[in-house]
Amino acid sequence: MTANGSPPWLELARAILGEDGLLTDPASLESYGRDWTKVYAPAPCAIALPRTTAQVSTLLRLAHTHHVPVVPSGGRTGLAGGAVAAQGELVLSLERMRTLHPVDPIARTVRVEAGAITQAVHQHTAAHGLTWPIDFASSGSSQVGGNIATNAGGVRVVRYGLTRQWVIGLQVVLMGGEVLELNGALEKNNTGMDLRQLFIGSEGILGVITEATLKLAPLPRESRVALLAVPDLRAALTLFGAARSAQGFELLAFEYLTDLCLDVVLGELGLTSPLAQRSPAYVLVELEPPEGGGDGAEDRWLEGLFATGLVSDGVLAESLAQSRQLWSLRERISETLSKRGILHKNDISVPVAALGDFTAAMMEAFQGAYPDFEIFLFGHVGDGNLHVNVMKPAHLEKAEFFARCKGTDALLFKLIRAHGGSISAEHGIGLLKKPFLHYSRTPAELRIFRGIKQALDPEGLLNPGKVFDRIEGVVS
Repeated sequence: MTANGSPPWLELARAILGEDGLLTDPASLESYGRDWTKVYAPAPCAIALPRTTAQVSTLLRLAHTHHVPVVPSGGRTGLAGGAVAAQGELVLSLERMRTLHPVDPIARTVRVEAGAITQAVHQHTAAHGLTWPIDFASSGSSQVGGNIATNAGGVRVVRYGLTRQWVIGLQVVLMGGEVLELNGALEKNNTGMDLRQLFIGSEGILGVITEATLKLAPLPRESRVALLAVPDLRAALTLFGAARSAQGFELLAFEYLTDLCLDVVLGELGLTSPLAQRSPAYVLVELEPPEGGGDGAEDRWLEGLFATGLVSDGVLAESLAQSRQLWSLRERISETLSKRGILHKNDISVPVAALGDFTAAMMEAFQGAYPDFEIFLFGHVGDGNLHVNVMKPAHLEKAEFFARCKGTDALLFKLIRAHGGSISAEHGIGLLKKPFLHYSRTPAELRIFRGIKQALDPEGLLNPGKVFDRIEGVVS
């Protein structure tokens, strides 16, 4: 220990980062040590705020030498405990690495540092008529590095796919400090295994992403947003099929929410429903007209839905402001539910074709085993992704509620496995989903996962305990 009681490596880290680059005050430890799960009490030893890849490299080399566990940290908007530091780890925050390099409008790419805010990337590229088409409610606070590390999805997966499809190259620092440049800005590179894809979605357990070359798409044309009332999820899926097969427009987004979700958001915002009558469920659709402008195909399609009885009520936004207001009814659900009370969240997916049967089985099972639990259901059903939120009943203490939720998880994950789904659609495994990974991955797959982790981080120092358990410095 040094004269002031700090371990020697901490003073060496301060010398690398500068006095303002290493935080140890209680407020910073509390804030940087947790993510949106708020389940685990944060307890990091310090917060590192590097400004360059070189500093990240030097810091990781130091941590490796002194056997210091490190938790990479982005916007901390995850819901699986993937960015939690609860065991005295060093938190490595990339938030000061936010450089946005010039857009290449010909190649349609841009290189950015990992701490860049998603929304800032959108604004930076929009001036060229381009966008990085990864978007979600947390775009104003989520960081590109975290998006890539979790292979984030969002509201437009149905049109553009997942994050990994929009990352051309990566710069990654390994635990020992080695810097990898993976694929650069190449569209084509057929020279063996694509290590870039290995780090996308790996939740920071293999390396720290410091820069990325992103693939861009043309900005969507001015779209039309509608909120439609449907009787249930099966009707919503029929509607999804109709939207996909319709002519004269492209489907940008297809979101589902129940009446319980809409009610809490309307109450929070102090608004009345934009629809004349209440319905058990709703769908929010965003439609993009063809190049050169539409010919009213969206209006005719919507009119046809009412004629068939598939939709009982609906509203079509007539301005950008109205579109944003309709979107806020969907995007504010998670935030509003968190304000209302204590939640247990699950982010899951099943094949779209199985979604109706799965949801019916899930609700029947929940009502039979947990009749006092209120279930708030919403999500990106166009890609099979549902957010299952259980609200704590007033009569249950927090500890008892979460103990009972272990039973709901076991029930839910068995149904997911039976329907060919995944226990995590967007937020990864982290700490919360770790005990249940076997529901979605085979023993052979898990053995390969552990072998890759062992090869790149043999001491298990990088984001330890996430995805796999860490015992005595060895991945188990």
